[in-house]
Amino acid sequence: MTQVDGEVRWPEKLPLLEDRPWLQLGLTLAITGIALLIRLAIGNMLPPGLPYATFLPGVIVTAFLFGVRPGLLAAVLGGILGWVFFIKDPLHDAPLPGVAPSIFLYLSAGTLVLLLFHWMQTVTHGLIAQRERNHRLAETRTLLFHELQHRVSNNLQVAAGLLALQKRHVGDPAAQAALDEAARRVGTIGRISRQLYRSDGGARGVRALLAPLAGDVIAADGKPVALAIEDPDALELAPDAAVPVALIVAEAVANAIEHGFGGREGGRIVIRCRRREPGFAIEIEDDGQGLPPGFDITRHASLGLHIAATLAGQLGGRFEMVPRPGGTLARLAVP
Repeated sequence: MTQVDGEVRWPEKLPLLEDRPWLQLGLTLAITGIALLIRLAIGNMLPPGLPYATFLPGVIVTAFLFGVRPGLLAAVLGGILGWVFFIKDPLHDAPLPGVAPSIFLYLSAGTLVLLLFHWMQTVTHGLIAQRERNHRLAETRTLLFHELQHRVSNNLQVAAGLLALQKRHVGDPAAQAALDEAARRVGTIGRISRQLYRSDGGARGVRALLAPLAGDVIAADGKPVALAIEDPDALELAPDAAVPVALIVAEAVANAIEHGFGGREGGRIVIRCRRREPGFAIEIEDDGQGLPPGFDITRHASLGLHIAATLAGQLGGRFEMVPRPGGTLARLAVP
């Protein structure tokens, strides 16, 4: 019996001792012998014409526990013992009167029991085999799914590396900066793709998606920035919304490090996730130097923040930068 998911139900273990036929034979003989002893013990309490009163239950127990073949053996032995001890009088040549209905009932019931157990065990084995095939197919699907994720991510990382190499052949500092930004964004998409989807196609938890991504952005800069993620509602994102949301958060974190902590050794960034039925809101707050006076995201923002605003619009939401005492708040609100 193959074990699936660490658990095998009791009926699925039947028939027992298939790999130990001699033990099956011994137990079958023992059950038949017990049926004979019980029949001898209660013989005076039974009315005439019930020679197989205890042998038929023995057949049922044997077929249930050990299968049809041991059950057939128990039926044959019970028929012989019932005939010898309770039907044919050893002192007379003719059988005892009134036993024909009992013989017919024993044969009919025994045959029906064996056929029924044979059908049940065949169906059970078929269901177990089908479940094991489904389990193997699910494992294969999950393996292929993760392999596809890694291949897509690796290809994007290669593309980011090629952009970084191309920078060596460009002399214009502005062009070099643009290639650096493009390589960073492609690399960010590659990191997102590794953890974007679950193998069952379900929604992805925001904390599980944003924590490693924001950590990678911080690590790439090298500044000692403390990161905290608050997700009291255990917000989840559908796969089609996860990529733009992750990119928006990555841009906001990179902007906080580059501009909010510019000229400083580090700081603190807090990402707050809130559910707002039917949508959600994600806030990225830093304790940096804040926004310059008169800042307007539509006129003064960097390319990264313009991309974040565009992605928010594709989600049907809004991305904004709000000054806070002692820092800046970037907010993504999706209705």
